Amino acid sequence: MKLDELNIGIVGLGYVGLPLAVEFGKKYQTLGFDINEARVQELESGKDSTLECSPEELASAPHLQYTHQLRDLLVCNFYVVTVPTPITEENTPDLTPLKKASEALAQVIRKGDIVVFESTVYPGATEEVCLPIIEKMSGLIFNQDFFAGYSPERINPGDKVNRLTTITKITSGSTDAVADFVDAVYASIVTAGTHKASSIKVAEAAKVIENTQRDLNIAIINEFAKIFNRLDIDTEEVLKAAGTKWNFLPFKPGLVGGHCISVDPYYLTHKAQEVGYRPEVILAGRRINDGMGEYVATQLVKKLSSKKIHIDEAKVLILGFTFKGDCPDVRNTKIINIVKELQDYNMSVDVHDSWASKDEVRHEYGIELIDELNEGSYDAIVLAVDHSETKAMGVEALRRLGKENHILYDVKHVLSLGEADIRL
Repeated sequence: MKLDELNIGIVGLGYVGLPLAVEFGKKYQTLGFDINEARVQELESGKDSTLECSPEELASAPHLQYTHQLRDLLVCNFYVVTVPTPITEENTPDLTPLKKASEALAQVIRKGDIVVFESTVYPGATEEVCLPIIEKMSGLIFNQDFFAGYSPERINPGDKVNRLTTITKITSGSTDAVADFVDAVYASIVTAGTHKASSIKVAEAAKVIENTQRDLNIAIINEFAKIFNRLDIDTEEVLKAAGTKWNFLPFKPGLVGGHCISVDPYYLTHKAQEVGYRPEVILAGRRINDGMGEYVATQLVKKLSSKKIHIDEAKVLILGFTFKGDCPDVRNTKIINIVKELQDYNMSVDVHDSWASKDEVRHEYGIELIDELNEGSYDAIVLAVDHSETKAMGVEALRRLGKENHILYDVKHVLSLGEADIRL
């Protein structure tokens, strides 16, 4: 196969798949496939609800088409799988979307075709789980009739600076020749260049430790915050002081949610335990970060009590519900942990977030987002997500939302030191 013979099929049109489809669609015949017909119709109308691609960007890919019909992929010869890889309630890998995608590909893949996986997995998953499914259901022999690669996604939802084309792309292939070809395919659209790993497993491992490392860095900062709160020291001031050293890493405390950082470590720990090693540091970091929602709620309750505000039936406003600022993604948001914990104290909790989809939040979390922010209504206001509009409100406007006696909790360090009653 040569580059000018490429007919690319993208399986999954979410935060990862769509930007990839758009970039490939600028140069190659590209078909974006998603089982969600409404998603396909949305994209065909020139809109992207994830906000990863603007209408102008969608229109910049003349060779890109969309479909929800699997049979349409029969024209493709180079497939890229970008489906989500979540975890179960027991914090174990849920490979269901990946398995279903493999089953679907088995129905359309033909001799000579290449399939590249981008979904985050543990080392070995591509060759141990996905490819055997394709091989068994298609009747084709892996590395003889069809070939594979792995090129981990590095999309940062909401980031308009670090984009697909400006982030070095890790590539790999099931044979040396396929590895070279997969690398060339990505190099043709990624201006930042590529890094060709020696094997699929190395590429898988590289991806899963990227977010695990970040998770652990945030975990230690969260632990610092817990200690400094007990010592009555402002965490941000400490971090700024420590940050004057050239090699101090600039992480901040906070809630760790989303589809990557709070999920990927569990893929690595699962595989580690499968081969007889029990990870300690990684799981310790996960416990700290998973408990931050409860910690925030407890801190708020203590502060309310100190100001003689009745906990029972107190009215609280949570500003922000997405997992990060200026992004509509509510997958695995840890704000829900704050909400549930406060509700357990019999508090009345309102949640406002203009970035989040009301329908999605209702469906996934059973919460009705409010539209109106009424002044003088709340015993506590929690700045949970650092959306631009929240930052722009300023402390006076935020204070006006509270009753005469209220608490303003700045979880994301949106305000300057001294403006909030409590900061994480």
